[in-house]
Amino acid sequence: MKIASRLLLPALLITQLAFAQKNYPTMGKVIYEDPSFEKLIAKDAKIEVLASGFEWSEGPVWVKEGGFLLFSDVPKNRVYKWDEKDGLSTFLEPSGYTGKGIYSDEPGSNGLIIDSKGRLVSCEHGDRRISAMPLNVGGKVTLAGNFEGKRFNSPNDITEHTNGSYYFTDPPYGMNKKHADPTREIAQFGVYRIAKDGKITQEIADLTRPNGLAFSPDGKTLYVAQSDPEKAIIMSYPVDATGKIGTGKLVYDATPMLKAGKAGLPDGLKVDKDGNLWSSGPGGMLILTPAGKLLGRIEMNELTSNCTWGNDGSTLYMTVDGYVCRIKTQTKGAGW
Repeated sequence: MKIASRLLLPALLITQLAFAQKNYPTMGKVIYEDPSFEKLIAKDAKIEVLASGFEWSEGPVWVKEGGFLLFSDVPKNRVYKWDEKDGLSTFLEPSGYTGKGIYSDEPGSNGLIIDSKGRLVSCEHGDRRISAMPLNVGGKVTLAGNFEGKRFNSPNDITEHTNGSYYFTDPPYGMNKKHADPTREIAQFGVYRIAKDGKITQEIADLTRPNGLAFSPDGKTLYVAQSDPEKAIIMSYPVDATGKIGTGKLVYDATPMLKAGKAGLPDGLKVDKDGNLWSSGPGGMLILTPAGKLLGRIEMNELTSNCTWGNDGSTLYMTVDGYVCRIKTQTKGAGW
C-alpha cells in the first residue's frame, strides 16, 4: 500500500542513461547494527537505481529462464520488465483489473512469483483473485477467486511451498474504500492456502493487516509481515507435514521504529539460504536473524515495499516507492 508519493526522474530516461554509461545512479546507505552483518553485505556495496518514475512499485520477481526482472506498478495496473541489456519495458497491461472504469487507486497486480510450473502467478487487486499465466503464451487461469463463496478483499502477496501449495495474504489495500469498502464479503484479513488439489483454506484469521510472506529454507516455518502502523510486526508460524499452519509467535516488532519517525511498514519479505529475513520496514529494509535479532538495515529514505533475489541468487532487487533498486550481497536467497 502506498502512503506517499515523490517527484521522480522519468523511468525511461534514467534507465537509458544508466545503460549508456554502465554506471547506475545510487541512493541510500547500509547501516551495520551488528558486526556480523558485514558477512552479508560488504562495506563497499552500492545501492543502484535501475529505473524510476513509477507510482508505486511492488512485487518484484526474477525470471531465471531469461534473466530478467518483473515487477508491478499497482496504481498503473501494469507489470514492467527490466533487464540489463534492454532496460525497461511494459510486460503486461492490464495486470490486475480488467473491468470498466476506475476501480480504486491501487487496481493492479501486487505480489508476483514464478511458480514451480514456470508460470507468472499474480495477486490481483481489482479482479480480487490469484491468477496464473504461462510466460511464453499468455492466457490467465484463476487459482483462487473466493473463499466459501465469498470474494476475497484484495490478494496482496503470495509464496509457494515446496509441496506445491500456495499461501497468500488478503488485506484491504486494493479496495476503493479499503477496510470500509461496501463490497467487502469476508470479515477477516486472512492468510490462505491453495492446496495442490485446489482446495482453499483460511490458515490465519487474527492478523489486522497481513502483507508479505515467505518460508524458511526448510519449509517448516512461515513468516508473515503485518503492515499495521499500530502493530507493525513480523510473525512466524510452524507448518506441519500436511501444510496446516500452527500458532504464531512474534519475531520482530518494528512499531517503535515507526513511532520514532522512520517511514514505512513491514511489507514484502524474503529469506536467504541461512534463514535470515530481509524485510521492508521503517526506513527501508530490515535484515533479521530467524530469532529476530536486527543485524542491519538498508536505509533508503523512501517507502520500501518489497524485494527479491536475482541474477545468481546473490543480488537483492528492491521496489522502493517510485524506484527499482538493487544491491549485491554476500549470501544467496533460499532455494538458489
